[in-house]
Amino acid sequence: MIKLVPRNIFRFIFLVLLQVWVLNNIQFSGYVNPYMYLLFIMLLPFETPGWLVLVLSFVLGITIDMYTDTLGMHASASLFVGFLRPFLLQSIAPRDGYEIGTFPRIHYYGFTWFLKYTLILVFSHHLFLFTVEAYSFTSYYLVLWRTILSTVFTVVLIMLSQYLIFRK
Repeated sequence: MIKLVPRNIFRFIFLVLLQVWVLNNIQFSGYVNPYMYLLFIMLLPFETPGWLVLVLSFVLGITIDMYTDTLGMHASASLFVGFLRPFLLQSIAPRDGYEIGTFPRIHYYGFTWFLKYTLILVFSHHLFLFTVEAYSFTSYYLVLWRTILSTVFTVVLIMLSQYLIFRK
């Protein structure tokens, strides 16, 4: 487990810089905002204690907030995903459970499992983030539309990363 620390530190830095320098500059009509930094939370090992997932989720979100000047919106949405992750992993676990030493990746559990895992977490994050950002329920359809479009774009990027970057 300790040998995974440098890899996760590198992943954290890489995804934050990718988000801040590249992905935050991609916006299509103000509706599509890809947030690939979620991949850090998603790829944490299964054995990561819940409290550590929450701490890392908060640190990730607050780091993005510092670069984007968004006053804790990403921290709260990331914390929500960190809270939701163990429940989701438990509900979509294979019949025999997760094998020791494996990670939540497409390579270990297949395309369908990873797509379901990614869709639920990304959609939850985006819905939470855009609702907090709008700060009202009057623009519900706009929030839902932004959530759906951004989720599709983010999920496509994450799935591509599984084949291009995070291979075996």
